[in-house]
Amino acid sequence: MNATLRTALPLRALLSRAAVALACASAFAATAMPAHADTLDTITKSGIVRIGVFEDYPPFGSIGPDMKPQGYDIDMANLIGKALNAKVELVQVTGDNRMAYLADHKADLLLSVGETPERAKVIDFSQAYAPYYLAVFGPKNLPVKGAPDLAGKTIAVARGTLEDLSVTKVAPAGATIKRFDDPNGAIAAFLSGQAQLLVVGNDVGATIIARHPAIDPEQKFSLFSSPDHAGLNKNEPRLMQKVNDAIAGARKDGSLNVMSQKWLHASLPADL
Repeated sequence: MNATLRTALPLRALLSRAAVALACASAFAATAMPAHADTLDTITKSGIVRIGVFEDYPPFGSIGPDMKPQGYDIDMANLIGKALNAKVELVQVTGDNRMAYLADHKADLLLSVGETPERAKVIDFSQAYAPYYLAVFGPKNLPVKGAPDLAGKTIAVARGTLEDLSVTKVAPAGATIKRFDDPNGAIAAFLSGQAQLLVVGNDVGATIIARHPAIDPEQKFSLFSSPDHAGLNKNEPRLMQKVNDAIAGARKDGSLNVMSQKWLHASLPADL
C-alpha cells in the first residue's frame, strides 16, 4: 500500500488494525513468555525446595566420610526445609554458575551469599544467618586479644589479599607481617612455626582448629566482616518472609549458635 492510500484509510480502520495487532502481540507474548509462578506456591505444591549450596567449601559445605553432604549450609538448608514443610533438594553450585541457576529457577534460593551493591541489583538477600569474616588465629597460650597485642608478633598472610590489607591497616609498630605468595604458603608457615599468628577467613580458621589440635589454635579477634545470607530472586516477598522467619526463630532458640559452634568452632557473633 502506498503512502497516499495509507493516509486515506478511515481512522476507525486504523484503530481496528492497531487493536488487532496489539491483541496478536499480547497473545504471542503470553505464549512465548509465560509468567513464572510464585516460588513459594511452587514449593508448596511440589513439596520440594531446591537450595543451591557449595559442596567444596568446608565447613559450610563438603562431602563427609559417608559420602553425604555436610556442613553449616547443609544444616541451614534442612532448617529452611523444615520451616517450609518441604523436602530439601540440594543443588550443587559453583561460584560461576550459581547466580544463573537462581535466575533460571534451577534453584529456589542460594546459601552462602555475601551482600554487595552489585548483587543487590539482581537478587534479594535474607537476614544474615552465618558469620563470615577475616580473623587472626593463633595458639591458645599466646595472649592476643586485639590489634595492639600484635606488637612483637609474627603474622603470616597471603600477599596482596584482603587479609593482607586488613591486618596491615591495624598492625602496630613492631609487628612483623610475613607475606606469602598464596594462602597455602601462609597456612604452612603458621603450622610449621615460622609465624606465630595467621590471618584467614573464619571458614579456613575453623578447619585448621579442627584438624590441628596439637597446635591448640583459636580465633583471637576479627578484622573484616561480610556475613552470609540466603539469596533469592527479586519479587519473592512471601518466600523471603518464610526464610527470614526461619532464621529469626533459629537465632532465638539458639539453633544458629549451635551450628556456629559445631562447624566454625566459635559462638555466633552478638551483632549478626
